[in-house]
This record gives sequence, structure tokens and C-alpha cells, in this order.
Amino acid sequence: MLKKKLFATLLAGTMIAGMMAGCGSSDGSAPGTPDTAGSSSADAAASDGAYDISVIVKLTDGHFTRIMAGVQAYADEHDNVNVEIVSPSSATAYEEQLNMIETSLSNPQFDAVIISPLQSDTTSTLTANTDKKILALDTDFTSDTKSAFIGTGNRDAAMKGGQAAVEEAKKRGAANLTAVILTGAQGDETHDARLEGYREGIESAGGTVVEVQYCDAVADRAAAAMESVISKYASEGIAIVCSTNDDMVMAAAKVIQDSNSPVFSNTVLCGFDGNQPAVEAVRDGMIAMDVVQLGYDMGYKAMEAAVKVLDGEAVDSFIDSGAEIVTADTVESYISSMKDRGVWDD
Repeated sequence: MLKKKLFATLLAGTMIAGMMAGCGSSDGSAPGTPDTAGSSSADAAASDGAYDISVIVKLTDGHFTRIMAGVQAYADEHDNVNVEIVSPSSATAYEEQLNMIETSLSNPQFDAVIISPLQSDTTSTLTANTDKKILALDTDFTSDTKSAFIGTGNRDAAMKGGQAAVEEAKKRGAANLTAVILTGAQGDETHDARLEGYREGIESAGGTVVEVQYCDAVADRAAAAMESVISKYASEGIAIVCSTNDDMVMAAAKVIQDSNSPVFSNTVLCGFDGNQPAVEAVRDGMIAMDVVQLGYDMGYKAMEAAVKVLDGEAVDSFIDSGAEIVTADTVESYISSMKDRGVWDD
């Protein structure tokens, strides 16, 4: 039987990975043979009548801290569920995470495996022939064995952010509702979806996207792009800057602040993710708003979906965990709710 209180072991993800890779099981049992590795819905419950679920995340940053808290909360609230959560030691520890996935898939103890992959293609290959219940979390992957993807509807969330940014620019008296979008590498599915959502939201609210800057989703490139924008639009300024992640919007805000440019002093800055520094920047007035992924709800809904699948119930192939636009008007209540859930660092 797995313990229900394994949330704290995430910080020792590498150690867990090594132990599991060596033993094939968190309790020392041998890896499952082909005829025992998978479990049917009828036989899935462990000997104690509970489902054992493996959750493999890809990071332990602010967003994934909230995801893990949601996962753990569901397990704590349901006596018929045991959960083990593991994570690789870094965002580039690809082999480490793949070993975790292989270990969970081969371990007969687990009835379902929920995966947030670092490498979607390889994860698709690893899960192709398993009989276990498979769900994708936060980041999708293609697999005939996958029951559902639980994550943020990136396009819809960004669309709402774009609309909110235009409305804020109107309140600030912007003469021209011009917008620049800072985004990740061209072809990145997540950032492309957010880019198109922003574009749709901005244009539907009466704004115009004058430039898209591809910044590989990193702060340094976003800062350089923002410097170029300030130079190019030195006379008229830009009303809105939307970013497809928080790192880039924070970099853009710093560049604008350091420039002391009067035509950019009222620029509406909108980030995306909900990481604590960006939310604090909303509170402090450094950026106007942040599109916050509801990571806690994402983790909770992933567990809820896994149990439904194990019970033989149908679930939607995509479960939108939702997003919230945090502004100066709502930031204090948002922070309070995160503190109540234990996922906010004072």
C-alpha cells in the first residue's frame, strides 16, 4: 500500500527516481511481468480497496507546486485513493523522467499513471502498449492509451487576457490601442496557442497587434525585444504588451521601468502563468494583470478524472482546468486563497 502523505518527497525526486529504478517499486516489490503489469477496472483496486495512482510531474516550480497540492488534496479527501508523486531534478533531466515513467508503467502496484511529460513524443512511445490507465497533465501527448488530458485551455485563457488588457488600456486613456506580443519559439504548441488567443482577444476588443516578438520564452531575449520596441515606438509608445509567460513579462516590465520613457509609462503589461513573482508584480503595480493557470484545480481534476476512469466512467478527452485574470482589483483575494491552500511563500 502506498502512503497518502508523499507530497513532501517531491523535493527528493532524484533520490526517489534512483530507488524506484533500482527496485521497480516504492515498497521493494519486483517489477510486474507482462501479464500482471496492467490492471482492469474490475481488478484495479489494491488489497486495501484503494486505487494506487502514480503522478509524474516535470518540474517543482510555483505552478507545479500548486498542481501537486491539488493532487495531494484529492488523495487526502478520498480514502479510496493512494498517491505517489515524483519529479525529475530539473527541466532538462529527460532520461531521469523517462526512467520514472518506465518504472511506474512496469510496477503492478499502480492502477493509473498521470504524466506531465518533458518529452511528449517519447512519452507517447513509452505509453503505447500499456494496460494501465494513462492521463496527461499540464502538457499533452498523443497516445491511444491516454484517457484524458487535464490542463489549461491556453487559447481561451489568453483570449480573455487580451480582451482584459485592451479594456484596461481604454481605462488608461490610450489614444491608439496598439499591442505587442512577446512569445516563445515559433512552432511551440503552447506558446502558439497563447499567441493566437491574445491576438483574437485584442482584436475582438478593438485593439491592433502591431508586432509579435519571438523570444524563446526566456527573459533575456524578451528584454532585448522590449528595448527594440521602445526604440522603434519612441514617439507614440505602445498601449499593450502581452507575454505568453511570466518570465518574459517581468523582463519587459523591468526594461520599461529602467527606460523612464513617458510614452510607455501607462503601457498595460499582461503575463501568463500565475507564478508568485508575477502575481506580486500585479499587487505592486509593476504589471497590470496576469493570466493565472489554476494549477491546484488542475491537479485535483486530474486525480478526479483518474478515479472516474478506474471506476469505468467516461470522461472528456480534454478537461479544462480553467484560468483566472488576476488584476489589481482581485490580487489580494487571489493571494489569500493561495495562502489558505498552503501554496504561497511569505
